[in-house]
Amino acid sequence: FDRLTTSGPMALTGQSDSSADVVVIGGGPGGSTAATMLSRQGFRVLLLERESFPREHVGESLLPASMPVLDELGVLPAVQQAGFLPKWGATMLWGRDKTPWSWYFKETNQTYPHSYQVWRPQFDQLLLENSRASGVDVREGHRVREIIFDANNAGGNRVAGVTYEDAAGHQRVANTSLVVDASGQGGLVGRQLGLRSWDSFFQNLAVYGYFTGSQRLPAPAENNIFIEAYSQGWLWNIPLHNGWASVGAVVDSTTGQRGIQQSSAKNYRLQQIAQAPAMSQLLNNAEMVAGPTLVRDWSYVCQPMVGDGYILVGDAACFVDPLFSSGVHLALMSGVMAAAYVTAALKDPGIAKAAGVVYQELYLKEYHHFRELARLFYSSNRTAESYFWEARRILDVDDGLSPRNAFIQTVAGQPPRGYERAVLGHGTLPPAFVGSVQEVELERVRRREVFEDRLAHLHNLSPCLETGARLERKPVLTGGEFQWGYVLTTPNRPEGTECSDLVAVLLSRIDGRTSVAELIAKLQQGSEEPQTGQIDQSVLGALKILYVDGVIAELRSA
Repeated sequence: FDRLTTSGPMALTGQSDSSADVVVIGGGPGGSTAATMLSRQGFRVLLLERESFPREHVGESLLPASMPVLDELGVLPAVQQAGFLPKWGATMLWGRDKTPWSWYFKETNQTYPHSYQVWRPQFDQLLLENSRASGVDVREGHRVREIIFDANNAGGNRVAGVTYEDAAGHQRVANTSLVVDASGQGGLVGRQLGLRSWDSFFQNLAVYGYFTGSQRLPAPAENNIFIEAYSQGWLWNIPLHNGWASVGAVVDSTTGQRGIQQSSAKNYRLQQIAQAPAMSQLLNNAEMVAGPTLVRDWSYVCQPMVGDGYILVGDAACFVDPLFSSGVHLALMSGVMAAAYVTAALKDPGIAKAAGVVYQELYLKEYHHFRELARLFYSSNRTAESYFWEARRILDVDDGLSPRNAFIQTVAGQPPRGYERAVLGHGTLPPAFVGSVQEVELERVRRREVFEDRLAHLHNLSPCLETGARLERKPVLTGGEFQWGYVLTTPNRPEGTECSDLVAVLLSRIDGRTSVAELIAKLQQGSEEPQTGQIDQSVLGALKILYVDGVIAELRSA
């Protein structure tokens, strides 16, 4: 670590050939998103990408949750015009069903009823060109070698710049006080500082490539991603607009590496396809035109994701099993949040540390959403008898379901990002988990009915908060940056829920004795007459949500 430090800032200045407010490492979806949004905030952004685009990359299947980010970036029209196939949902052969079943985004998302199956070289280039058009200094063919730390500042080791190799092979230095690491699974900062922890549950690998001549599923599922579970793992088939299909097998890491060594990556993948009848039928007359490529490093998390002058984005921060096509979504989401963090840190250094903690909390919340769903996928596929599935089952005991709240929150009362809830319905889930989820959801239904029954005389009742519920002043994401706001935390939702100013004031005055009418009267004090009715309705709406979610434990008679 000592060799990465310098004798002070002046030592960097003498050998530097560039400087920027922010250096972004990597031009994939996460890096380009963060760079674009930061440049639009008026910052000088230098993006260093080791490859020259377009470049090959796996992860072609998008989720509807990514569409609003693409719209905010201004690239959605270009994506819509690129000819990518609209992805309406997913088709699977897995679980109890002996025939393929389909699920469609429109069942839960009317705003974005489809996403896209994108050709990543083209898609990623669209995002990178958008960064360049937004004022980012994009330099392709420039490989960052290491992060430079200055050990002489008052706070300890802080980022002071990066060393990189330009397209001509010359060694360069860029001065900066903030680095956004979006370097993908290579994870420059994570590896340099030893931040990465591997996930013992997902000890898998993937071997993938591209075929021409793959059959498509019958309409209306012809553009769906197709997933088939078989005894040794599962396979994906993603149709692409160029006539190719992305096809990959996810298998146990140790078993897979042994099989590849005994044969070859190409033969091993073909052997896996041969074990899956439906996939074999789709690829009966297909020809492999690219690959195979092996991905050994699997699920992991880097912590801390934010340090003194750096922030990790996308796969550089964490990687989770690709079952639910979450890779691009996590990259785009974290790119947006990273830009908000950097904006806040540059404007107000006093918020930086607290905002970094919130960034990691929000990122891990989304990461764990997909991780727990993938864990349930593996544990619930109990129709396949093999080492792969046996080793990835979750025992039907409380310890095996830990963290229990995380599981329940994954599917109970949570908005879907894709087709995850439907997938779980086709498996054989641990009874204790099923019972827990049913209990939570039935309780939500019961509390909603109770609230409606009491609505007529609600003004005379006194709400009482759940034990352990508390209101905290924390950074919240708003207006493209982290700003101080209020977050409600409870034992069931320790990550917290952002509150509006009105709800924050309401919560601060709930004491189990003050009636709803008195709460509303206090909130209306000083308000203009036209707003009083609006405040009344807002309070009633907030109370309903808080009661159904269990934040308000009970409504007592005043």
